[in-house]
This record gives sequence, structure tokens and C-alpha cells, in this order.
Amino acid sequence: MFSLKTFSNRMPSVMSLALVSAVALGVAGCTEEKAEVKDVIRPVKVVEIAKASDTRTLDYSGSVRARTEMNLGFRVAGKITERLVDIGEQVKPGDVLARIDSTDYQLAVKTAEANLAAAEKAVETADIANRRAEQLFDKNVAPKSQVEQASLSHDQAISSRDAAASALDQAKNQVSYTELKADHRGIVTTINADVGQVVGSGTPVVAVAVDGEKEVQIAVPENDIAQFKPGKTVKASFWSDDKLVLDGTVREVAGSADQQSRTFAVRVSLPNDPRVLLGMTATIEADVSNMDTYVSIPLSALAQKDGRKVVWTVDRGTATVHSRGIEVADFTGDGVRVTKGLDNGDLVVAAGTQFMSENLKVKLPDQQSASADTDATVR
Repeated sequence: MFSLKTFSNRMPSVMSLALVSAVALGVAGCTEEKAEVKDVIRPVKVVEIAKASDTRTLDYSGSVRARTEMNLGFRVAGKITERLVDIGEQVKPGDVLARIDSTDYQLAVKTAEANLAAAEKAVETADIANRRAEQLFDKNVAPKSQVEQASLSHDQAISSRDAAASALDQAKNQVSYTELKADHRGIVTTINADVGQVVGSGTPVVAVAVDGEKEVQIAVPENDIAQFKPGKTVKASFWSDDKLVLDGTVREVAGSADQQSRTFAVRVSLPNDPRVLLGMTATIEADVSNMDTYVSIPLSALAQKDGRKVVWTVDRGTATVHSRGIEVADFTGDGVRVTKGLDNGDLVVAAGTQFMSENLKVKLPDQQSASADTDATVR
């Protein structure tokens, strides 16, 4: 039998033993938990970096238009009395498109005819006077000065008659100008004035797209305009027909940029194809040299570590991930263009970068190659 004092002395030893056992169990549990965490292999999505391409493709959209489109207007002013064509109608040379009131011009013709008739009578009178003066001079009745005066009056009358004849021709031309006629075969694309409207000389009334060569006009920004030179071959595709692809040629490049858009107008000639209609939307694709080599990765692959932009690359041999610093050129709609830090064949973690840590074991799924000059996607 032991005393109370002896029991009290043994109590700390028992409690210490229990405490040591609890700590040991806790440590063992943490060790097992760490072992379990360490053995976790996280599946990841990856993209493989491909070799940078030597070329890249530029594409711009525009509309098909006739190479020559004429805005036709009357050569004289007046009130439109007839419009004989509608938008979409085919016209040929000589077809009357519209007419203006010709009353005043017809009256001008009559005035010119009367002036010409009077001028012809004046020539006849001057001719008679000139011949009579010569006869009197031959008979020594009239002085030589009178003959010279008669001859001068005769020449002046002839000049007045010629001027009157020209005025008559001009008045007749004015009458013919009251009819607006087509100069070339084509199709009416725009009506700018209608019956009852008073138009001035040269005011556009009807626009006609001339039959023949068609072209596409595109707007190219200044950073790419150096890639477009007259004679460059490009591809033209059309939204209305995916199978319709034609070879086009750059025909003209604007010498200055548009003041508002700061883009340059580029005209691309198309071969004659009946499937290509005016107004169709076309996409012009041009292959150009890739001066700045870069690779594109998904935006989800970009991460930050210690204030630097990094990506997580996968070591194929050990199936572990490692951070790598990169230099970003710019951002696209759904990707990042990288100029430095990635090489051909690198595997980059494309999603879940927030769960990555150095030397983390990962499981690789089926890999998908990332293009070097287009935005990469993952499966």
C-alpha cells in the first residue's frame, strides 16, 4: 500500500508519458499526411511549343466593287423631267438614263439659227459692196481706200457668220446635253437625283459600275502597309461561298493614310469570275515575312512568380513542373505572344497554373501542339 504522497509524486510522470505519446501520434499523423501530399500526382493540360514560322498571314475584309465606277451627271443645269433607269439595271453605250427640261435650250437654238441667217445675209451684202468697189476702182471712179474698206467689211461679215454658225452648233449641243446617256456597258448602282429635282452642271445623278475587272478595297494599318506592294499576289475568299477562293493581285496602294482611320486604302484586282458579284464581302489573305519570331500560348498558361511573368514547363523525364521566366510581346483575343523564354518542343501547362509548385509531380494527358504564330488552344 502506497501513501498519498507517493501517488502525488508519480502523477507528473504519468502525465508526461501521456503527453509524449500524444505528440508522437501527432507527428506520425503529420508525417503520413505529408507523405500522402507528396505522393499526389496532379493531372495537367499542356501545349507543346512548335518551331516559329518564317511567315505569317495577314487578313483584311473589304467589299467587291468595279474597278471603274462612273458618277454621271448632266453637262448643263436644269430640272429633271424623266428618269429612265433603276438601280440594278444593265445599260449599254448610248442608253438614255435621264432627261432635264430642254425648253430654254431649244429657244437658244432658234435664236442661234436666226443670228446665223442674219450673218449670212450680211456676208452677201458685204460681198456685193466689195465687188462694186473693185469695179469702181478699176474704172478710176472710186479711190483705193474705198476698196480696202469694202474688203475689210466683207471679211468681218464672214467672221461674224462663222461665229454665228459656231453658236448654233453650241446651242444644239446644249439641247443634246439635256439627255444623260451611258458611255459604257455596266450596271446602275446608285440614283442620286430624281424627277422634279433641279440639278447643276456636273451634279452626280446616276452611278454606273462599268463591266469588266472587279476589285476589293481593304484598309490596312500603317504597321502592315509595308507588306503590300503593287503586284503582290494574295488570296481572296468570300463569305457567301467558302469554296470560292481566287488569286488576286495588289493593284494600287494609297500614298497617304486616311485622316480619320489612319489606315491606307489598298486595291486588289480579281480575275474575271461570274460567281463574284458586286457588293460581296471578301477577305484578302497575304503571306508576309515574320520579322518578329514569337510563340503564342493560351492566356490561361500565363502566371506570375515573384513579380515576374512565368509559365510552368513540364520535364518529360521526371514528369515534374518548373517555373520559367518569359518576355511577353503583346496580348491577343485569347492568347499571349511570347518573344523569349520558350523553345521548340517545350511543354507548357495550359490551365491550373495557380495549383503549380516547383518540382510538383504531374500526369500528362494527350498533348496538343501550339502554333508558333497563332494563338494556341488546349483540349
